Amino acid sequence: MYLYVKSLHIIFIVSWFAGLFYMPRLFVYHTEANDRPETERRVLFGQFVKMEGLLFRAIMVPALWLTLITGTTLLYLMPEWLSQGWMQIKLGFVAGLVGYHLYTRKLLYELKAEQFRFSSLQLRLWNEVATIFLFAIVFLVILKSTVQWLWGVGGLLVFAVLIMSAVRLAKRAREKRDIE
Repeated sequence: MYLYVKSLHIIFIVSWFAGLFYMPRLFVYHTEANDRPETERRVLFGQFVKMEGLLFRAIMVPALWLTLITGTTLLYLMPEWLSQGWMQIKLGFVAGLVGYHLYTRKLLYELKAEQFRFSSLQLRLWNEVATIFLFAIVFLVILKSTVQWLWGVGGLLVFAVLIMSAVRLAKRAREKRDIE
């Protein structure tokens, strides 16, 4: 039973992360559509609202709940994990990831209401937050050891800085290409 539930848990995590990765990317394109002529902007706005809503309702929400249900089932099957430090830290990251999911929903509703608070660069950076959560959770689950976890956190921080720098460099390259 454990291996079946674990397999399903991994499948649902992958599905959830697919949505968590793709939604902010849609937000970037949705925001950048504001720079288009009015007729084109209106068409793009309608299309992005439809795509974002469908992605959220049909993929992200069910995958979130199925991930949480299978994860809870795994804890029921392996209750000794709850007393282990790595699991407690992992559950903290999972809570953070659920918060990220909920804030992404807030952004979805704001964009649908044509409230564009964030630039496309800020949304590109937001897009990388899910990647940081993914790295933190995977390394924590695989390594489990405190010493290895500390190395993992250090690596995660370096990774986060590299990702944020890469996003900024890509933006500069796009801007330079657009000027030429």
